[in-house]
Amino acid sequence: MGKKQFAALPFRLDKSELRVMLITTRRKRRWSVPKGSPMRNKEPHLTAALEAYEEAGLVGVVAKRALGSFKHRKRKGDRKRTMNVAVFPMKVHGRERWWPEKGEREAIWVSPKTAARLVHKAQLRRLIARFAAQTARETSSPLGR
Repeated sequence: MGKKQFAALPFRLDKSELRVMLITTRRKRRWSVPKGSPMRNKEPHLTAALEAYEEAGLVGVVAKRALGSFKHRKRKGDRKRTMNVAVFPMKVHGRERWWPEKGEREAIWVSPKTAARLVHKAQLRRLIARFAAQTARETSSPLGR
């Protein structure tokens, strides 16, 4: 299966409109989500939250269950490995003024439709679309969260 990574799908509701944050990858400057490798003694969803903080300065609440996963090829020197990236939705409450990778990446808040158009990975595109549809159902139901 390859190696695992954990990612956050940062989101917020602006006047009941769902927005997601994308960040650029450091090397190829492609739009993606904050992600990183497993950390010793840290649950996957908490690893995703820490990556969102380190890469974009985000703070919020992360779901304990992954939304799904996508495959990502990572290069280390001459080696390429396929990573299986589990994605955890993260409701963003704020952004710090400083974070470890500040200035190394760009970040934008966009609609799920725009996010799906911008991300490079087709599997990630589908995850974003599915999350948007699920969120729309939950917020429009009379029992909405």
